[in-house]
Amino acid sequence: MVRVVLADDEAVIRAGVRAILAADPGIEVVAEAGDGRALVELVRAHRPDVALVDIRMPVLDGLAAAEESRRAAPETAILVMTTFGEDEYIARALGSGAAGFLLKTGDPREFLIGVRAVAEGAAYLSPRVAARLIRSLGPAGLVRTAEARERVARLSPRERDVLSLLGAGLTNAEIAARLHLAEGSVKTYVSTLLTRLGLRNRVEAALLAREAHLTPPVS
Repeated sequence: MVRVVLADDEAVIRAGVRAILAADPGIEVVAEAGDGRALVELVRAHRPDVALVDIRMPVLDGLAAAEESRRAAPETAILVMTTFGEDEYIARALGSGAAGFLLKTGDPREFLIGVRAVAEGAAYLSPRVAARLIRSLGPAGLVRTAEARERVARLSPRERDVLSLLGAGLTNAEIAARLHLAEGSVKTYVSTLLTRLGLRNRVEAALLAREAHLTPPVS
């Protein structure tokens, strides 16, 4: 069972998201918060698998709440909900340890896919949010395809395979099965990739893979 704490200051949004998540019998919303401070306390109390967090909330904004929640319960994955026009917040959320980004007005199925993905240790990026993130990172980031491809070209073929599958949102276990590797080996590859490429987390790795247009290897 994937246990979720849901945080949004609008009760109608929480009700809608809760109804979407209820469609999956393997997902349970264990608590709800209407502000960032309440979210942190609920994460500390429940130690959920996933905290589904709105960026803009009263008392303590979603990004600050995400950072505090990560410190209170490092095992809890942060999945951020956003709307159009919040690109600056999305870029900042990368540094808060967020494992994924969803668009509130996107396909409801993305909530189920995203919660499952981050609970299993993968990064999840709504396709439309991913495109905006790439644009918002600016010339010094991962914006231009040519630059991304140049960085990726320095990797070994196996490292590129792992990176491409990170970009596709696969977990370590799924990557291991796809590439016929031990899961421990995949963890080592991921750690090495983040260090070699100067990336902070799996989300940035997924963004780089997408910007470089890496295609997952055929199994």
